[in-house]
Amino acid sequence: MDKAIFRLTLPNIMSNISVPLLSSVDTALMGTLTPLHIGAIGIGSMLFNFLYWNLGFLRMGTTGFTAQAYGKGDNTEMSSILIRALLLSVGLAVLLLVFRFYLGGLAFRFMQIEADILPIASTYFYIRMWAAPATLGLYVLMGWYFGLQNAFIPLALTIVSNVVNIVLSYYFVIHLHMAAAGVAWGTVIAQYITFFAGLLFLFKYKDLLNHFQAKALLHLRPFVHFLRVNRDIFIRTLVLTGVFAWLYRYSASRGALFLAVTVIILQFLNWMSYALDGFAYAAESLTGRFYGAGETRLTHRVIRRIFFWSGWMALGISVIYGIGFHWIAGIFTQDAPLLEALKPYRLWMAVFPLIGVASYIWDGVFIGLTASKSMRNSMVLSGIFFFVTLYLSEGIWPAYALWVALMVFLIARGVFQTYIYLNKGVQMD
Repeated sequence: MDKAIFRLTLPNIMSNISVPLLSSVDTALMGTLTPLHIGAIGIGSMLFNFLYWNLGFLRMGTTGFTAQAYGKGDNTEMSSILIRALLLSVGLAVLLLVFRFYLGGLAFRFMQIEADILPIASTYFYIRMWAAPATLGLYVLMGWYFGLQNAFIPLALTIVSNVVNIVLSYYFVIHLHMAAAGVAWGTVIAQYITFFAGLLFLFKYKDLLNHFQAKALLHLRPFVHFLRVNRDIFIRTLVLTGVFAWLYRYSASRGALFLAVTVIILQFLNWMSYALDGFAYAAESLTGRFYGAGETRLTHRVIRRIFFWSGWMALGISVIYGIGFHWIAGIFTQDAPLLEALKPYRLWMAVFPLIGVASYIWDGVFIGLTASKSMRNSMVLSGIFFFVTLYLSEGIWPAYALWVALMVFLIARGVFQTYIYLNKGVQMD
């Protein structure tokens, strides 16, 4: 079982770590300019992620359904899932592009962005929106490959995406002096190159795809079930991105320096979450596979082993953050006032991996089981805890209210999901 876990986890960790690497490079490139640029890219990225992360069900739902079909050995269903999800991704990408200015304007007003940051953030945001078709298509391809228990193709695609992105962004910003537009165009070009590379990898599964039957798309029942599960995942993700959007809104309202501090702290959280998501993705693939095959005992066993190993990973990250916090912060900026403002957050960063690990792993388990309703409900309750805690903490610890609320949010997610599993087992929905 451990061998099966690490066969998926290690490529996932390598793949996932390269994702925050890209965000970190963008932040570091903007750090060569001004703190305003750091804050603007952070805001632009958050708005972009708020739109795209909420469509992350294209990956998560595809992984869960594909893994269960893989466990059953149903080749026709595996191929049908891919086509259904790709068609859905095309439709959603078209909607995003058509309404991009309306969505952007609404988001910028919600975030209450200062006038000096808005032009930089909006330039970055509107350029990156052109990557929508490729980004959503990649969500589907990644989810499908994960469901087929293949973590190496997603690793290869992520490496291609980030190498191209980093090289282009560096060239555009440092040599062509394109600033925020440079990192945005670097991302757009990299996403399309990676998407077409992902399509080429489908030739590896041409025998499986030969089982596709066009008439299967006319069967409404599996498609409605696919949409229902994805609807619940969408609501869950909407709450999650809403919490992080509020982090940025709260920070932006307190000035450019506070916002820059938040952007850099969230870089630490991104590295943590993407590392732990290596185990979460393995949980999606393996729990879906064993659950689909009707192997309840193996499903419980893989959950226990993934929690064991991810706990050690979280402890290691905590030690690294506790010891190397100031050195890591120096990678993102050399601005003296900003580095001074970051100093009080060392202990917070050392604690977050330990309290957050359960919430990340349970998400992977619930996705593999397609327990979307339970995942949705636990996230909604945790979101309520976040906003109530933030409101109460402002009068007690005003300087740290934001991070107290985020800590409670992560703990609540883990507690609620653990309670559901202990009471319902793998038959959650």
